[in-house]
Amino acid sequence: MAWIKVIQKDAAGGELKRWYDQLTEPWGGVDNILKIHSLNPPSLRAHFEFCRTLMRGQSGLSRIQREMIAVVVSDANRCHY
Repeated sequence: MAWIKVIQKDAAGGELKRWYDQLTEPWGGVDNILKIHSLNPPSLRAHFEFCRTLMRGQSGLSRIQREMIAVVVSDANRCHY
């Protein structure tokens, strides 16, 4: 696995802190898949908007169907996300 430098939640400021505050999960942290964008907050915004559009935007598939597809793809890729 590659290691990417990230800014942790407690060290974030400005725009990144605002994004981290919005994206904090119930367990108290931000998912690593989002933190990889911490050095470039516009890419974090783009990633978030892309995922939100895919999972919640207008589609012929229900939200449950989209989640099921995501689970199958993640399993096929051996990815825990």
